[in-house]
Amino acid sequence: MTMRAAMPIASRRTFAGLGGGVLAAALSVSARGAAPPGLSAAPASGAALAETRYRTIDVGGLEIFYREAGPAAAPVVLLLHGFPTSSRMFRNLIPMLADKYRVIAPDYPAFGHSGVPSRSDFHYTHAHLSEVVEALIEKLGVARFAMYVMDFGGPIGYRLMLKYPDRVMGIVIQNTPTFGEPTDGPLWAVELAYWKDGSPAHRDAVRFKLAPDAVRHQYVAGTRDPSLIDPDNWTIDSALLARPGVDEIMLDLLYDIKNNRQTVADARQFFKAHQRQVMIATGANDPLFPGTSMKPPADMPDIEFHPIDSGHFALEDHCAEIGSLTRGFLERVMPA
Repeated sequence: MTMRAAMPIASRRTFAGLGGGVLAAALSVSARGAAPPGLSAAPASGAALAETRYRTIDVGGLEIFYREAGPAAAPVVLLLHGFPTSSRMFRNLIPMLADKYRVIAPDYPAFGHSGVPSRSDFHYTHAHLSEVVEALIEKLGVARFAMYVMDFGGPIGYRLMLKYPDRVMGIVIQNTPTFGEPTDGPLWAVELAYWKDGSPAHRDAVRFKLAPDAVRHQYVAGTRDPSLIDPDNWTIDSALLARPGVDEIMLDLLYDIKNNRQTVADARQFFKAHQRQVMIATGANDPLFPGTSMKPPADMPDIEFHPIDSGHFALEDHCAEIGSLTRGFLERVMPA
């Protein structure tokens, strides 16, 4: 089935300016978590896992890093990461899909190994990051694709989905705003104050989210067994956040969350119209995006929904389960 009814986004800006260094680290751990009965958690027994390649490409003057694996002619799966991490969050999922699919996982500007243009040269908004991803897939010759979106990857990917509905074959959603922004309650109080006036005082109040302890908390909160979560996650994320100027960039993006509300509202209507092209596999114990906020409403009964007994970064301890679900979903909406 082909998606219809495109929604416009802001016109493409010029991408200019490079800066900052990158952390030379590429670490991986084995996928954990039991696969649901009847679903294969990985390529067929005896099959060699596809090699992941680590590439950097010039996109309108920006150095954009991406991970790529799988046959060049296979259907494309685009993996869009969250905050405050990078494409590294997909390191265990990529080989689970790449036997049948061409998997592409980019780092946004100022994330992971991509370039860090200065705030004076690059407008850090989710809309602009979406334009960079759009320019990347155009340069890579990607015409049609499925997406896996998480956290910041949600509003970034939704903009592509709404702009190019006939090119997006399906979408897997994990721990990101889906049916509205779940920002009520004390957990979001500091952000709500920041979004209201953007004052220096409220901006500084949000800065704690960039601290190593806060980054670690995002990984372990809601998990049943924190010992399954690799500490390299928050160690690497925190090192990247500590690069000069990156903290202010992240505060800009955290402020810009308020400008995603219409995109999320439009995406909700899109999901209602194209329910069988949507799967939600989400960490149900996530304090930020709890399972109750991710559950499809009553008027969307055909959306595939899987609450996972995990937290915000559910791929860390339930990759086998989520990978199996994702393979099954892709086989239905975009057969290889």
